Amino acid sequence: MTDKRQALVTGANKGLGRAIAKGLASAGLSVWMGARDHSRGEEAVKSLRGEGLDVRFVEIDVADDASVRRAAETLGHEIDALHVLVNNAGMVLDLQTPPSELGMDDVKATYEVNVFGPIRVTQAFAPLLRAAEDGRIVNMSSGLGSLTLITDPASLFSTVNLLAYTSSKVALNAVTVSFAKEFEPFGIKVNAVEPGNVRTDLNGNSGFLTPEEGAEPAIRMALIDKDGPTGGFFGSDGRQPW
Repeated sequence: MTDKRQALVTGANKGLGRAIAKGLASAGLSVWMGARDHSRGEEAVKSLRGEGLDVRFVEIDVADDASVRRAAETLGHEIDALHVLVNNAGMVLDLQTPPSELGMDDVKATYEVNVFGPIRVTQAFAPLLRAAEDGRIVNMSSGLGSLTLITDPASLFSTVNLLAYTSSKVALNAVTVSFAKEFEPFGIKVNAVEPGNVRTDLNGNSGFLTPEEGAEPAIRMALIDKDGPTGGFFGSDGRQPW
């Protein structure tokens, strides 16, 4: 076992997740880079280790109960406590189909990763987070998760109408509040983060922010001190509207 602060980032083999993992490791944490693809995960770990960072791979498919349980068991054998959990893994399946025509299979698959994934991961790692006594949970949301922004004609987010993805991020924000209420007595702070329009595979690399820029709000919230907020929704310029 080690006294070094431990972090787990899901979906960490590329893009935003990799940038978050790198940022936390650069801040001095030992980071477990979670990914469902073993070879891609190990490749990402090898790359960051080559930069002298303390990172390790753990296989985890957030949409699979058994996979999440195995990952929690793996970390439970290696560490005494988990200080930071970043629920980053996410997906969007369809950027074109209007809501009235979107297949239920796509809606369910999106929720399985974007909503149920963070729930099952947080539940599985709750004992290790409680053991830290000052744990931090960051749920990667989106500006599309803000009902205020998607209904504001002056907001760019109001021009996007993705039934499954948008509603899943709204739901994730509610999940964030629920866990924040439960975990506050344990010193665990839980917040949702809006990374901005980041160039990732989710949007065909069409965003205007680099993954490193998009990772900054998540890293900041993962490292807040005991006086930091909990149960909030934050972006690069501070608190975001629900």
